[in-house]
Amino acid sequence: MSQDVAAGIERLLGAEVAAAAGQPGGFSEGVASLLTLTDGRRVFVKAASAEHAPAVSAFHRREIAVTRQLATAWTPRLLDAYDDGVWVAGVYEEIRGRLPAQPWRADELDRVLAALAELTEALTPSPVDRTLLSEPRLGGWQALAEHGGPPVDRLRTMAPWAADHLTDLADLEAQAPQALAGGTLQHGDLYPFNIMVHDQQVYVVDWPHAWIGAPFCDTVTLLSSASLSGADPQELAARHPLTRAADRERIDVMLAAHSGFLLRIVASAGAEADQNLVEMMSALGLASLCWLQRRR
Repeated sequence: MSQDVAAGIERLLGAEVAAAAGQPGGFSEGVASLLTLTDGRRVFVKAASAEHAPAVSAFHRREIAVTRQLATAWTPRLLDAYDDGVWVAGVYEEIRGRLPAQPWRADELDRVLAALAELTEALTPSPVDRTLLSEPRLGGWQALAEHGGPPVDRLRTMAPWAADHLTDLADLEAQAPQALAGGTLQHGDLYPFNIMVHDQQVYVVDWPHAWIGAPFCDTVTLLSSASLSGADPQELAARHPLTRAADRERIDVMLAAHSGFLLRIVASAGAEADQNLVEMMSALGLASLCWLQRRR
């Protein structure tokens, strides 16, 4: 980040930066720093250059727009934003907390799931204008079925059941526009690395992939990932208020669309792809697929 950008952020904040600490985690290019200002305040800044990371800078612009309309106890507050046409930076309040323990601790997972039920109620109907949001990142089985070739060969190595049921999975995900319709703002990327916990408070951070849909969608995503810690997602879903009464087929559609999105990317990834990201998406996609396989 250039000195001009840093100076622009300081002007927004009305104070100079005394110290900056890069924050660990995440899979995106760009800057993620906790800034300590000369007046004692601390703020979190996410920034990216449209020249070097155009997709990430576009995500930051969308997240800034979304967060401006979010005002809940479970989401970070946007303090200001910098955008000179190349560099984009969102300035957020500091969230005092930590990522949840992985593998999940049962008590911490219960806390997060309870907070998710409350957050979902607060986000129904969606407080964010639909025109600001992206399309949900769902679906990929149909593309694999249509194009075939090496990606399907790689899929067969990773998930033979999926390769053998590709048409069925494509038919399931095709139902997503109707089955997943609703009025609730979804985070769209609800995994442990986008959650922070502190004392009795839970925060959900990083909102560039938000979309509007059925209230159970984020819960299904989080529960499928919890199976990587040895939790039984089906047992948890049977107890959670957002999934226990949901139509069975609608949950299956969500699992199909979610796993299809992730595993199509993994099966199609080239040698230049970020292998940490590919491994993460593979694990999450297979977790969702395995739950769906059990249910079917």
